[in-house]
Amino acid sequence: MNKKFLAKILKGLGYFLMISFLFFPILWLVLTAFKMPKDAYSTRLFFTPTFQNFIEIFTPPQSFAPLVLNSVLVAVSTIFIGIPVATMAAYAFSRYQFFGKSGLLVSVLSTQFIPPVVIVLPFFSLFRTLRLIDTRTSLVILNLSFVLPFAIWMIKGFIDGIPREIEQAAAVDGCHPFQVLWYVTLPTIMPGVITSAVFAFIQAWNEFLFALILTQRRATTLTVGLMALNTERGILWEQMAATSLIIMVPIFILSFSIRKYFIAGLTMGAVK
Repeated sequence: MNKKFLAKILKGLGYFLMISFLFFPILWLVLTAFKMPKDAYSTRLFFTPTFQNFIEIFTPPQSFAPLVLNSVLVAVSTIFIGIPVATMAAYAFSRYQFFGKSGLLVSVLSTQFIPPVVIVLPFFSLFRTLRLIDTRTSLVILNLSFVLPFAIWMIKGFIDGIPREIEQAAAVDGCHPFQVLWYVTLPTIMPGVITSAVFAFIQAWNEFLFALILTQRRATTLTVGLMALNTERGILWEQMAATSLIIMVPIFILSFSIRKYFIAGLTMGAVK
């Protein structure tokens, strides 16, 4: 009995240490976001909270409101363009036979192994010629280049797990291929589609390198705006923490609200 009790205590202590190790940086960031500048450089856990940091990042000289808007528009545009295209492409790869299918599918996956830093400069040259530098359009295009391959492979796995007989029965009832996809296949694979959309949002929302190189002022995103907090006074840790908290909150809310779809999406296509 003593050994079992001791084992439970050690197990609980291990869980506590692991959770503390994972969540302590986030807790410290949240605390710093509500500290006054003089408290941000101290290790005190008890202080008078303030919203002044959030006010300052949305007022001059920071004025981060346009950056938040840019981040939202780029992320949402990436989802609304990428997920429908990825779904139709995944359906074609899963249900149709055509010349070069295997090679094209492998080519789509192989793009995921290319480091972003390798392609950003060629795209910069291309977008400069097309006059797309410092535009949201350029960021959406580059985000799609990374989101689409991942989404196609993920959604294809879910479509592969659907018996073809279900779609054939719908076709016998008079549905054309698009109706079969819309009314039969899509509702069935919705957990996978939602999971892909979440990953696409996270990719576009957190993206830094493309926005840093391709934007200057008009299309700058919130992640790049963090660099503006390194001033002549040094790094404004309290404002950086507040900005980082704003970046984190949408991901936490989105993940929590669709957690059941997220878990189903991660496990649905695992076993055929």
